Amino acid sequence: MSEGIVPTLAELVALRGSAQRRGPARQGRHHVAGPAQSQLRGRGMEYAESREYVAGDDVRHIDWRLTARSGRTHTKLFQAERERLTLIVADTAPALYFGTRVRFKSVQAARAGAIAAWSSLRDGDRIAALRGSVAEAPVPPASGPRGALRVLDALVRWYTAPPLDDTGLASALDNAARLLRPGSRLLVLADPRSIADVPDVRWPALAAHHEVVVLLLTDPLETDPPADTLPFALGARRLDLDLASPAQRQAWRDEFRQPLDDALDRLPRRGVRVWSLSSDAASDAWLPLLGRAQPQVA
Repeated sequence: MSEGIVPTLAELVALRGSAQRRGPARQGRHHVAGPAQSQLRGRGMEYAESREYVAGDDVRHIDWRLTARSGRTHTKLFQAERERLTLIVADTAPALYFGTRVRFKSVQAARAGAIAAWSSLRDGDRIAALRGSVAEAPVPPASGPRGALRVLDALVRWYTAPPLDDTGLASALDNAARLLRPGSRLLVLADPRSIADVPDVRWPALAAHHEVVVLLLTDPLETDPPADTLPFALGARRLDLDLASPAQRQAWRDEFRQPLDDALDRLPRRGVRVWSLSSDAASDAWLPLLGRAQPQVA
């Protein structure tokens, strides 16, 4: 039985209803549903501007004159359909594929990412996703149910087992910076220990131009272990860890609780919204973070 151990596409599709708990998306000046106060832009309306081509853009909108002059591919934007990008960055560190209550942290990450995808669909965003990898390309930005389902399919693949080519969260954020455009929404699914490996200067740079939300995936055993002796299997060996011992308990806290506390303290001071999402919590508990004012950068 794999319930709670690996995510399933059916499970993630069923979470669409959780996104309905949010209020309706804001309206643009032309009464087109969308998240941004700026005017949406798209095909079939008045030309607004051109920008560099991003994977997933409609090739029918390529600005051939500007492309020829600049030597870089550009695409045209038209007034009345400018969609915001929601980018989901998935940490795939091995520490996520573990859990003692309800589900693995990896399954909770997939579920939270699915809720973000469905919320973005409701808001009229284009949706994309990526992980730390030099071999696998990002899921390109796309709107509508098809875009959401492509992201859900990737989350199922990534969180069924640790990818062998994981290059880390810092690498994934490097890739994200190349895909994001000003005004995007960035959702990061991460183990707290992965956050510790990301340079502090990265976060203010992202938060200055984007809405940044970080979900820290935790398990109750990590954050509040019993003061007792716990048996662990290490291959063919058994290790009994005495968490009633002050020294062992402090070592446990340094390994698991301290990275979480550090991230909860540091990230808001760098303009990032952050939420600790336990494996036994409701997967949509973090939704109130969306649309809230960004923390002030210290």
